[in-house]
Amino acid sequence: MKQLWAPWRMSYILNNDHQRDQECVFCVKERTGDEELLILHRSSYAFVIMNKYPYSNGHLMIAPYRHTADISELGPDEVLDMHHLTVLARNVLIKCCAAQGFNVGMNWGQIAGAGVADHLHLHLVPRWIGDTNFMPVFADVRVIPQHLNETYRLLKSAFAAVAAQATE
Repeated sequence: MKQLWAPWRMSYILNNDHQRDQECVFCVKERTGDEELLILHRSSYAFVIMNKYPYSNGHLMIAPYRHTADISELGPDEVLDMHHLTVLARNVLIKCCAAQGFNVGMNWGQIAGAGVADHLHLHLVPRWIGDTNFMPVFADVRVIPQHLNETYRLLKSAFAAVAAQATE
């Protein structure tokens, strides 16, 4: 029998990390320490952050800096910035991870499955042929083949490179 290893899950299970002081994990505009926060790229109105509890390797989120749960409150610049970051993140995941497809979506409200219901965010989940297996169905387990810190380092440098190419 082989063991599955997901050491970052224990803080979630013990409820210490994701609800620390009820601080919003997406309110990061004035915060520093991007690597600790798993922020991969910042732009004027929004940012790209890794999901600390991913559905698959490379599961990213795009969120506006402004704390709102209502998409209708976003201004045109915020919406456009989130769209540009979604395209940038897609390009990075294709380049770095050879992603073959994507699930993109938002969960609005706790009843719709939003883990952080008060701060709008978009999920970008890379997919590959054959990546769906029996583990999530039978064992309620996700198989993540790379440690979050390794994935962060890989994607962080790719974001810088792909963003630089986009501005040329």
